[in-house]
Amino acid sequence: MASNGTSLPSRPAAGQQPPLKRAEEVEDLLNSVQALIIPFVRAADEDAAHKATGHGLQVAGKGPRTSLVEHHPPQKLQSILASDLDFPRTGKGKDGLLETVERLLQYSVNTWDQGFMDKLYASTNAVGVVTELILAVLNTNVCLRKDLDSSVSPALTVIEKHTSRALALLFGFSGPYAGGISQPGGSAANQSSIVIARNTLFPETKSEGIGARKYVLFTSAHGHYSLEKAAQMFGFGSSNVRSVPVDAKGAMRPDALEEMVTEAKKNGETPFYVNATAGTTVLGSYDPIDKISEVCKRHNLWLHVDGSWGGPVVFSSKNKYRLKGVELADSIGVTPHKMLQVPVTCSFLLARDIRQFHNAMTLPAGYLFHNNDDEDSEDFDKSAVDTATPDAHPGQEKEIKEVWDLADLTPQCGRRGDSLKLALSWIYYGSAGFEKLIDQAFDASAYLASLVQQNPSFNLVSENPPPCLQVCFYWNKQEGDKNRNSKTTEEVSRRLISRGFMIDYAPGDEGKFFRVVVNGQTRRETCEGLVKAIDEIGKELNL
Repeated sequence: MASNGTSLPSRPAAGQQPPLKRAEEVEDLLNSVQALIIPFVRAADEDAAHKATGHGLQVAGKGPRTSLVEHHPPQKLQSILASDLDFPRTGKGKDGLLETVERLLQYSVNTWDQGFMDKLYASTNAVGVVTELILAVLNTNVCLRKDLDSSVSPALTVIEKHTSRALALLFGFSGPYAGGISQPGGSAANQSSIVIARNTLFPETKSEGIGARKYVLFTSAHGHYSLEKAAQMFGFGSSNVRSVPVDAKGAMRPDALEEMVTEAKKNGETPFYVNATAGTTVLGSYDPIDKISEVCKRHNLWLHVDGSWGGPVVFSSKNKYRLKGVELADSIGVTPHKMLQVPVTCSFLLARDIRQFHNAMTLPAGYLFHNNDDEDSEDFDKSAVDTATPDAHPGQEKEIKEVWDLADLTPQCGRRGDSLKLALSWIYYGSAGFEKLIDQAFDASAYLASLVQQNPSFNLVSENPPPCLQVCFYWNKQEGDKNRNSKTTEEVSRRLISRGFMIDYAPGDEGKFFRVVVNGQTRRETCEGLVKAIDEIGKELNL
């Protein structure tokens, strides 16, 4: 194989340093670690055939363990791993590293296991593993591009811009400046959208701050907590995030939004931002984006769609109707590391007009962004480095042709090439592959909901079929006994872990209920085994 450079002699001349052997070291460690991670994944594959029994296979000789996890309380686990985390003065080398990796795998949750139904994500896949390896090898910063010859991430920059634009087109952002930017998670996408909305609608806030105005934001009562967290960080105050009532299906009521915006204006407040959720965290509900957009247009409010969870249905001809009106949004957040099962983290903030993102976020930083070295280029945006116009007023939009300094659009400076995770998966599976994955997941959620609904010991909270991939229900619900229902849910959830199932729960009007999350690889037998396991545990406990 040809090397990338000049061959070095096997024995250094006097006074010379020895030749580099990094490639050999990488090869050796990869082979050794591969011998540990392949059995880890295979264990989940082999266990899948037994999930229908309601109990995963016990792993012999390793304590109370299935392929899902060997579960211990944090204090005990800390003592178990103490020797591995005793950082030495002299390195332990390959043997010490492999020993730690082996124990890390032993005591970690195996998200490849069918029984992992706890969160709004699951395992990645073979492409995801390869992508993470490539990103680790490149180990570069998708921060800036001075020009093709000096950029530290030329290919990854192009891939991010191309991937985010392709994603934006799927959501109906079809203008010449449609596109997006990768984000370190769905919460970050939501938070960035708030800053962009404020700085776009009120440009003076970029340099002067929020001043005497009392800015208010609106989101569904079932919306994600990242809105309140952002309001804390950005000086609005969490109490100025107003929770809009939802209907019986858990979707935001546009009529209630209209009333609340009007009332806020009467009280001298400044409404500026509405967050519509495409797939809420608990019930999976989709807000009526088209109707919410009408309210936003009447009141000149920024409409952001949090599609972190449910946004990827855009790939499915059968399910994308849930996003009706999404093309009317000003910005959209979407997180492929959830429903599309690419590696964590992979999120995007999409724009109808990427120039708005640039106007809102750009700041001069001559030690990073060097577009001013190429002032004759038609791509050069003088206002981005002109300290006389630090506010980047909307008029500058006319001067922007293309934005290559991607970190100039985000709060980050250091940026991993997360867009590659979606890009390679998209290339490998194709849009049709994503569509199949999503449709299989929705079929699995409907199947589980039907199993629950048909069993007299269960009480289905979700619709059937559910709006997204969460199935919510009680086991043996006691009317009027909220405390008992909560304790039942908590205890059954805890005992499921030793059987090879991990699920979550959420608060409800009648106590805590189970919230089970399926994915595109969830098998019907897994759904059957989960229902059986819950029923058996409940009856064993005589709850």
